[in-house]
Amino acid sequence: MANQDTGRQPKYQRIAAELRNAIRAGEYGPGDRLPGENELMAAYNVARMTARQALGVLQSEGITEARKGAGVFVRSFRPLRRRGIQRLAEETWGSGRSIWSADTEDRALVVDNIEIAERTAPVRVAEVLDLASNAPVCVRSRRFVLDGKPVLFSTSYLPIDLVAGSAITREDTGPGGTYARLAELGHKPVRFREEIRCRMPSVEEAEQLDLSLGMPVVHIVRTAFAEDGRAVEISEMTLDSASYVLEYEFGA
Repeated sequence: MANQDTGRQPKYQRIAAELRNAIRAGEYGPGDRLPGENELMAAYNVARMTARQALGVLQSEGITEARKGAGVFVRSFRPLRRRGIQRLAEETWGSGRSIWSADTEDRALVVDNIEIAERTAPVRVAEVLDLASNAPVCVRSRRFVLDGKPVLFSTSYLPIDLVAGSAITREDTGPGGTYARLAELGHKPVRFREEIRCRMPSVEEAEQLDLSLGMPVVHIVRTAFAEDGRAVEISEMTLDSASYVLEYEFGA
């Protein structure tokens, strides 16, 4: 049955499967160049479009990456394990550590494209933060680059009446980050909600994350709630789907 199913697959999928198996078997290691379109055309007696589609499948799965003028290579980037519960625990940010420390371990992290501004809250944000439609919010945008690879672009929104004049309105929020500063201001987050969906990126997101054509993203919207039930922050995060493993561990 398996052989019959394989036989029904389009040629480009069969070629992609053989290349995928070769990578898993170690025939091609991280950073190795895969056979190009011309080589696949000759080896499998297929048209250029079929060879291109086969290579495109592996790129869309995050297994390979195209380098302009050089070919398609096995990705050498080690996926980032995002520990969704541990990273938000108070023992992390409450002790002065960044919530990113639960994910990155000893890997090189650079935060760039930092932008902090006061703007009118978007309608969706105003609704969740229970603000008037024209209320101002503090907007914090930044990109996270791990081991030289852009992996996440994040924009956070906080009510300006809560954070005005605090370190949250500056680039460096200090030890423990935004949540530690909110706690100092009397609005300590005690509960979080995350909504997760997968989709294709916008043009801007693809540029920010340096994504290949056809590579999906994971979109996470996190809301932080204070003890009185008030939503004190919304963070919208766009993740390179091939760079992440989302891990959630909790008791039964």
